[in-house]
Amino acid sequence: MKNVTLHGTGLSASSVVLGLMRITPLSDEEIRTLVGTARDAGVTVFDHADIYGEGRHGCEQRFGDAVQFSAAEREQVIIQSKVGIREGYFDFSKEHILRTVDESLAALRTEYLDLLLLHRPDTLVEPEEVAAAFDALQASGKVRHFGVSNHTPGQIELLKKDVQQPLVVNQVQLSITHAPLIAQGVAANMAALDQSIDRDNGILDYARLNDITLQTWSPFQKGFFDGVFLGDREHYAELNDAIDELAAEYGVTPTGIAVAWITRHPARMQVVLGTTTPRRVAEAAAGSDVVLTREQWYRLFTAAGHTLP
Repeated sequence: MKNVTLHGTGLSASSVVLGLMRITPLSDEEIRTLVGTARDAGVTVFDHADIYGEGRHGCEQRFGDAVQFSAAEREQVIIQSKVGIREGYFDFSKEHILRTVDESLAALRTEYLDLLLLHRPDTLVEPEEVAAAFDALQASGKVRHFGVSNHTPGQIELLKKDVQQPLVVNQVQLSITHAPLIAQGVAANMAALDQSIDRDNGILDYARLNDITLQTWSPFQKGFFDGVFLGDREHYAELNDAIDELAAEYGVTPTGIAVAWITRHPARMQVVLGTTTPRRVAEAAAGSDVVLTREQWYRLFTAAGHTLP
């Protein structure tokens, strides 16, 4: 498993992250098998959010009930959660952040989070409130490091006006077929080409300039929860042909090649899986070790429908 260093934290993290948002229907034993398979494959990062599951903290509670790490094991893994989405609105108030972290810790049965991410941007954010919450959480030892999810460079800069802790990760959507944060820069300044529209204010370059690790969610989705592109020959026949050829060449599955396309990028991104199938976790982990050539990477990029000027 390829690892990435989360800048300024001292943490070496697996390039594949196991997301736990879909574990509600699993039994405790199935959750333990999923987590155990991930750990055996080299996965060290486990991703949660307070809104995942049935009711607040539902998936965190299921994880906490099923998986009990020893003290030594707990130091070997990175548990992260997210806060800020409420029913019908977003909330980055100090009170909500502090209360939610306490609830997450209780549900997960852990004394601390390695990472806390602000989920979707709250346009009513008051950076001084976030800063006060982060200071309190760090001082108490409840949260060791901080980041964001789905934030633009400007939104991160606004937080940094008051927040003193480094914001070390930004979790964003990315797959071969849903890649505006990469594709826009490739075709910049081309009039009348939809791909040239800047939709995120340069998240990718900003992250690289500021040593922020991008964690990519929905790595197999065609678009925004439109289904997976793997095996979809009606819409992505050329892409699947290319993926299958590379999978055979490298001795991995198509899932592995889809992961390899992301981990090949020099931004050293992490891939957040949403699967509950242990086999697919192992396939993704194997793909993280594949280093595609430039020609292979760009072949997949264009086969997905992106333009090279």
